[in-house]
Amino acid sequence: MRALVIGASGGIGAALCQRLGDAGGDVTGLSRSGDGLDLTASDSVADHAARLADDRFDLIFNTTGALVVDGHQPEKSMDAVDAQAMAAQFALNATGVALAIRYFAPLLASDRRSVFASLSARVGSIGDNGLGGWVSYRAAKAAQNQILHTAAIEYRRRNRHAILVALHPGTVETPLTRKYAARYPTISADDSAEALLGVIEGLSPDDSGSFWDWKGQRVPW
Repeated sequence: MRALVIGASGGIGAALCQRLGDAGGDVTGLSRSGDGLDLTASDSVADHAARLADDRFDLIFNTTGALVVDGHQPEKSMDAVDAQAMAAQFALNATGVALAIRYFAPLLASDRRSVFASLSARVGSIGDNGLGGWVSYRAAKAAQNQILHTAAIEYRRRNRHAILVALHPGTVETPLTRKYAARYPTISADDSAEALLGVIEGLSPDDSGSFWDWKGQRVPW
């Protein structure tokens, strides 16, 4: 398997690279810290994709995303909504994914089954939202889901072997989530990576445009 992991320096990204490599995969990793890839900048995404123009991948996995951007914590209520903080959330968690699909999805293999997966979050589900709060993060992840679902419709015409999916990785143990994870069971980045790869392995082109959690259960939009 040839795999491209975007966000390879993060917890889940690094765990995916390790697992794919241990399984004998040919893994290319890209990250902001290691390679200067900035998903919020069109030129950066286009340039990095152009360097891989001759490659074709069985799996492209976007693991980038952030709950806290530029120091702005998740809102507890609508009274805390800030325009700049919301724009920053959308730039990374929604527009950044659209750019990743635009420039990297054409590198999916077209002569065999191939997958573009992107980490979303259960809190981005409109149907599953029973608590409120976290307005900007929820909205940006919901926008990402719509972007990916729309792209999947297009790719049914462009590449009939391609599968585009949004994935919820679980509440993964990281320094970032520690503050927010007290009420929820957590899993390690390695366990999440193993589970997500298992979900991906079971997908077919008929599943393109869908939203799954790490346990292999569909998440409502």
